[in-house]
Amino acid sequence: MSATPPRPAAAGERNELGAALAALRQALLTVAAFSGFINVLMLAPAIYMLQVYDRVLGSRNETTLLVLSIMVVGAFLFMGALEAVRGWVLVRVGARLDAQLNARVFTAAFERNLRRPGSNTAQPIHDLNTVRQTLTGSALLAAFDAPWLPVYLIVIFLMSPALGWFALAGSVVLLVLVVVNERVSKPGLDEAQKYSLQSHQALTNHLRNAEVIEAMGMLPQLRQRWYELHRRQLQTQARASDLGAVMGGATKFVRIALQSLVLGFGALLVLENQMTPGMMIAASILAGRALAPVELLVGNWKQLVSGRQAYARLRELLAVHPPRARGMTLPRPAGRITVEAASTAAPGTQRLILKNLSFAIAPGEIVAIVGPSASGKSSLARMLVGIWPALTGSVRLDGASVFDWNKDELGPHIGYLPQDIELFDGTVAENIARFGDVDPEKVVQAARRVDMHEQILRLPQGYDTPLGADGSNLSGGQRQRIGLARALYGDPSFVVLDEPNSNLDESGEKALVDAVKGLKERGCTVVLITHRMSTLSAADKILVLAEGTLAAYGPRDEVFKAMQGGQPAGAAPLRRVPPAAAAAMPATAAPLTAMPPITTARPGAAGGS
Repeated sequence: MSATPPRPAAAGERNELGAALAALRQALLTVAAFSGFINVLMLAPAIYMLQVYDRVLGSRNETTLLVLSIMVVGAFLFMGALEAVRGWVLVRVGARLDAQLNARVFTAAFERNLRRPGSNTAQPIHDLNTVRQTLTGSALLAAFDAPWLPVYLIVIFLMSPALGWFALAGSVVLLVLVVVNERVSKPGLDEAQKYSLQSHQALTNHLRNAEVIEAMGMLPQLRQRWYELHRRQLQTQARASDLGAVMGGATKFVRIALQSLVLGFGALLVLENQMTPGMMIAASILAGRALAPVELLVGNWKQLVSGRQAYARLRELLAVHPPRARGMTLPRPAGRITVEAASTAAPGTQRLILKNLSFAIAPGEIVAIVGPSASGKSSLARMLVGIWPALTGSVRLDGASVFDWNKDELGPHIGYLPQDIELFDGTVAENIARFGDVDPEKVVQAARRVDMHEQILRLPQGYDTPLGADGSNLSGGQRQRIGLARALYGDPSFVVLDEPNSNLDESGEKALVDAVKGLKERGCTVVLITHRMSTLSAADKILVLAEGTLAAYGPRDEVFKAMQGGQPAGAAPLRRVPPAAAAAMPATAAPLTAMPPITTARPGAAGGS
C-alpha cells in the first residue's frame, strides 16, 4: 500500500473552520440581538430632541422636560450596559474559537512544514489571531449595525417623505463608495499581504544561521535581498493605504455633508410648514446615526480584508492537512522492518530519491547504511521512521505501515537522531524525556548509556539547566550526545541514527558503540548511517546505497570480504558497484572495486537473507 499526500477538501466536504464558526452561531445571534436593542435605543436621542423642540418649548412645562430627561438618561444607561455585555460576549466568542482551533491549526502548521520545509510556520497561528480579532473588533460591530440603516430611513420617511428620499439618495452614494472601496483596495491589500508574508519568511530564513552570515560577511547581500521584498511590501501597502485614505476621506465628507444637508433641507421644509423644528433636528440625528456604521465599515475595511484572507488561508490549510486518523491502538512493536518496492521523493517534488528498495530487518538486528553523498541515506532514514511516505511500495513495522501509524502512540517506541541535531528550548531533562512527564530514573539511564551523565552534572544546574533555543549554549558533541540520549529514552523498539558520530571525539565514539551494542542486547532494532569503521564494527549487516538504489545488502563480514575482492561461499555472482558507492565505503585492507548483491531482501523476508 502506497502512502499518498493529503489533498484539499472537495466542494461539499466538511469545512472545519466553517463548522467552528457555526458552533458560535448562538453567541453571534445573541450579539446581533443586543445590537438590535442598541439600535432601537439609539432612536432615543432623536425622540428626545423631537419632544423637547415640539412639546417642551411650546408648553414651557418643566415637569415634562424632567421626565423626558430621566427617560433618555435611563435609555442611555441601558444602552451602555448592552454595549459592555456585547463586547464581553465577543471577547469570549474569540477565546472560544481560539480554544476550538489552536491545537488543530498548530498540528496542521506542523504537518505543512513537515511536508514543505521552509514554509512560514508562524503564519497559520497569526491567521487564527487575525480571524479572532476580526470577530471581536469594531468592524464586526459595524457590520451588525449597518443593516439598521433602512430602519432609520423609514423613520425619516415617516417624518417627511421628501426628506426621506433625500437621505436615501445620500445613503446610496455612501454605499456606492463602499463598493468602490472594495474594488480598488482589495488588489493592493492582497499584494501587500503577499509581499509581507514573503518578507517575513525571507527574514526568518536568512537570519537562521547568524554565525555563518557573520563569519563570511554575507549580511549586506542577504539584507539587500530581504529589503527588496520589504520595499515592495511598503510600496504596495502605501498605495493601498493612499487609496484607503482617499476613500475614507470621501466617505466622511459624504456622511458629514449629508447630515448637515438633511438639517438644512429640514429647515427649508420647516419654513414651508411641511415639518416641525423637532422633526428637523430628529431627522438630522437619525441620518448621522444611520450612516455612522457605513463610515466605520470603510474605516475598518483593511481589517475586514485581512480577516477574510486569513480565513481563506486557514480553510485551505485545514483542508489540505485533515485531522490525523486514530486507528485501533497496536501493541508495542518488536522491531521487524519490511521494506517492499519502496520509492520516495522529497516533499513537494516529483524526482525520486529512493527507487524500488526491498529489504527486511529482523528484530534486534543492527544494520549500517553506507553510500556516497546524495545516495539517499538520510531520505531512507526519514522513510523508515515515517516522516516521509513511500510513494510506491510500503515500509512496515511489525506488519503495519509506519507512515500511517498514529505517531502519538508509535513515538515512544521509536528513537531517531537526525543528521542536524535539533534540541528545544527547555531543560536538559525535558529534552531527553521528549517533553513528556520527566521520569528521573529513565532520564539518568538514557544519559548514562551515552556516557553523558557526568558531563550533565557539571552543567550549571545539572539536568535542570535550560538549553535555550536549539541548545546553542552546548558544544556540538554535547548536543549530539543529548540528542542520542533522547533517542534512547524509554527503551524504544526501533532506533534510527543518522551520522550519530559526526561531532563525537574518541571517547564519544566509544560511548556510541557501547550504546548501540546495549540496544542490541535489549532486543532493539537499530539502523545506523555512518562512514566510520569503528561504528561499523557493531553492525550485523551492511546496506549499500548508490544513486537511490540498493547496491548490496548482507551480513557485515561477507560484505567486507566482498569489498576485499573475495567471494563468499554460496553468494550470487559479482556485479559491478558504482565507483561512487565504492569510494564512499570506509577504508579497508583493499580498495572496493566490485561487490556482489550479497543478499537482497525478498519482500516479507524476516532477516533480509
